Amino acid sequence: MMERIVTTPFGGGRVSARIFANQAKTAKRQEKLRAGEGGNDSGRADKWQLLRAVTEARRTLGLGDRTICVLEALVSFNNDRELDGSAPIIVFPSNRELSVRARGMAPATIRRHLAVLVEAGLVIRRDSANGKRYCLRDERGLVEEAFGFDLAPLALRAGEIHAAAEAARQEERAARTLRSEVTLHQRDISRIVACALEEARAGDWLSMAERLAAISGRLGRNARLDALEARRTELLRLRAEVENAYLSSLSEEEMSANDLQTERHIQNSNTDQSFEISGDEHNTAGARSTMEAAPERKMAVSLDRLRRLCPQIADYARDGIRNWSDLVKTADLVRSMLGVSPDAWRKAKAAMGEQAAAVVIAVMLERAETIRSPGGYLRDLTTKAEKSAFSVYPMLQALERTRE
Repeated sequence: MMERIVTTPFGGGRVSARIFANQAKTAKRQEKLRAGEGGNDSGRADKWQLLRAVTEARRTLGLGDRTICVLEALVSFNNDRELDGSAPIIVFPSNRELSVRARGMAPATIRRHLAVLVEAGLVIRRDSANGKRYCLRDERGLVEEAFGFDLAPLALRAGEIHAAAEAARQEERAARTLRSEVTLHQRDISRIVACALEEARAGDWLSMAERLAAISGRLGRNARLDALEARRTELLRLRAEVENAYLSSLSEEEMSANDLQTERHIQNSNTDQSFEISGDEHNTAGARSTMEAAPERKMAVSLDRLRRLCPQIADYARDGIRNWSDLVKTADLVRSMLGVSPDAWRKAKAAMGEQAAAVVIAVMLERAETIRSPGGYLRDLTTKAEKSAFSVYPMLQALERTRE
């Protein structure tokens, strides 16, 4: 069979330097593969896995969903599960059959998407002299010559496509994390400002609310990572200002939780040996060291508001809950009553901070009848806190709504 390096489209189809370069590159790769010079790249690929990777890497490849639909239709006309790009892989469907497998797409639309695939270097046109798609067979019925669309470039670019798909997956994971952080910061800032306004705290809260509204414009579904990171940075800056302003407005009684800085210590009694034996000595020591080094975090919510929303926990306090230190001590007693293990309680305090963990216990006590497994519930929240994806404010807000 005559080797064809470059072909031009039949009729008025456009020819570009990029098309010529793509075809020449394909021919050179095939020549190396046939000579056994492909190295680890065999030029083979599972067509369905490859199509999935194309879909995931569509932004990198510059393809729309309808273009991928046409590519999938073309690939379906090849009977082999594996595409071998070391030789031409020509499919020659009629316009009618191609339209059927492209979900009824109009011929003119199909031609436009075929041109995109050719320009992207995933498909090569192998037109006959009259522009028809067909094949010539020998006496045994084997294809001797075919005219249509060559899928070999798709198979030859499998490594590149799979790498682009993995990069797209990593970017998507990073984007999901950033979106979650952005949502959490927006929610927390909004609720702290609302709380401050409700409690008539000193501060320019309306200005902060306006700044939040200006920052919190809608992000597109395909927003890039740099846009999400910029949004998070702005929100973090505003959140720091809002929390500092709220903390500055607290009274001495509300700020008495500072005493916890010197009171915190790690219990190591005989009744709590499960933590000691749950892993090797190195891991246990490392976990204890992390616990002891965890910085105390102040709660940007008033103790009065918490006592109003979670009145039941006061029933378990020996001398009432006069400050945050009393709340933490009482929460330690209540968590035992709820069936939360010492290990789960320790990890919650390390991930959330002692005050936030105590607030969670107070809320759990209020909702004790609806929480099937308090220990599992707290561990789930702890996992979220370790990923910076947890805040007590939505819990308090939800509890407040039930009281309205």
